[in-house]
Amino acid sequence: RKVLIVYAHQEPKSFNGALKSIAVEELSEQGCSVVVSDLYAMQFEPRATRSDIVGHLHNPEEFSYGVEMFEAYKRGGLSDDLIEEQKKVQEADLLIFQFPLYWFSMPAIMKGWVDRVLVQGFAHEFPNCYDSGLLKGKLALFSFTTGGSKEMYAKGGINGDIRYLLWPMQHGIMHFCGVKVLAPHICFAPEYVSEEERKEMLSAWAQRLKTLWKEEPIDCSPEWYFK
Repeated sequence: RKVLIVYAHQEPKSFNGALKSIAVEELSEQGCSVVVSDLYAMQFEPRATRSDIVGHLHNPEEFSYGVEMFEAYKRGGLSDDLIEEQKKVQEADLLIFQFPLYWFSMPAIMKGWVDRVLVQGFAHEFPNCYDSGLLKGKLALFSFTTGGSKEMYAKGGINGDIRYLLWPMQHGIMHFCGVKVLAPHICFAPEYVSEEERKEMLSAWAQRLKTLWKEEPIDCSPEWYFK
């Protein structure tokens, strides 16, 4: 099996860095082929611009990023960095997104990866979306840390149910592209707990990875997110 970890943290010694390293180690021990896109280390360009297209434009009079990327993908005219990332996605059975939660979402550099890599024609092409998305047959898992406690992200908590935040990422991105989604792995407020509790969080992640391939995907319906 092949795994792509899309990783967004500036510091290798961070808690997110530890979670990423555990995933690489555990999945490799299982015999998986693991590739990491370390976005900050790669200095990945998050901005969606004309530079993503090599050669001529479909409509040079009025630039439409979505249209131009679709046309460029069809003729093999995307920039090299995007071709490389798309190849990693295409080969992967499982995509793991590892990141700290920023403003109820993924960091900008990771959102830029989504914007630039998962283009029409490659990941989706209406009506081929959701269950018939072009990346069907793959699995995805969002593994992330929060600043707030678990109680703050409960249904009655000040931030609301954590599932509400996952709707755009799990349903709007992954499910839209046909990818089946495993339950998220959330480490709540690691910087505010004891060293012992942080070790327990890392251990729990390692344990989950041992049986990850036996897990069933979540129900990616509106009812699951908002019940």
